Amino acid sequence: MVNKTIVVASNNKHKIQEIGEILSDFHIKKASDVVDSFDVEEDGESFCENAYLKAKSLSKYTNDMVLADDSGLEVFALNNEPGIFSSRYSKEQTDEANVKKLLKNMEGIKDRSARFVCCMVLIINDTIIQKEGYVYGTITDKPVGDSGFGYDPIFIPNGYDRTFAEMDSNLKNKLSHRRAAIEMIKKSLEELV
Repeated sequence: MVNKTIVVASNNKHKIQEIGEILSDFHIKKASDVVDSFDVEEDGESFCENAYLKAKSLSKYTNDMVLADDSGLEVFALNNEPGIFSSRYSKEQTDEANVKKLLKNMEGIKDRSARFVCCMVLIINDTIIQKEGYVYGTITDKPVGDSGFGYDPIFIPNGYDRTFAEMDSNLKNKLSHRRAAIEMIKKSLEELV
């Protein structure tokens, strides 16, 4: 029987809450519950490598299961930029500056298709479970909406006519790449537990 505590390699309360809602059969703890300071250099070449680096680093401080994720936006016409550099795409590394730089780089480009990617890595003793979730959509010409964060104001998911930043959090969370990845992790956990 597996210990039913999962330590998430994050202190982001929204992320912890979302993970807790989906993995409701488990006791969810944040990184600061097991270690005073947790800061990992994300120098992997993919979302999954970065998620693994975070999970592996945190697993040294606990015997519980450890869950980490890395996520971002890939714009196909820009060679999948900003990709793993999504949060640090611009010099200023703010949401507003990142969005501005992306829209500038998209000027004159007709193919505006993109996807949000989330890779989740769960470490249970010596077992590593890795799952990727996606949400496909298109990039707008200008930011629309004032909820959400990151690239939400310029991303319209396929099948909808409004950006993530125009949606209420319940709908956005249902469609999210993170939710897709967590659901797959949950399925793997159910098979193990």
